[in-house]
Amino acid sequence: MADKVKKESKIGKFFKDYKSEFKKIVWPEKNDTLRQSGVVVAAIVVVGVAVFLLDTGFSKLFQWLSTLV
Repeated sequence: MADKVKKESKIGKFFKDYKSEFKKIVWPEKNDTLRQSGVVVAAIVVVGVAVFLLDTGFSKLFQWLSTLV
């Protein structure tokens, strides 16, 4: 019986702490979110182009090397 009360108090404390921590969250403004999303999309495009160029370059290199053999 004491274990059940102890477990319930732990669960209650968890949700009480959860609620108090959730109130401390500072949500970013809409403009900040849009700007940061733009940076992420731009970074993905840059990395994608770099991988494409490296893949194409290595493909051409290996094709050229295979003609030498």
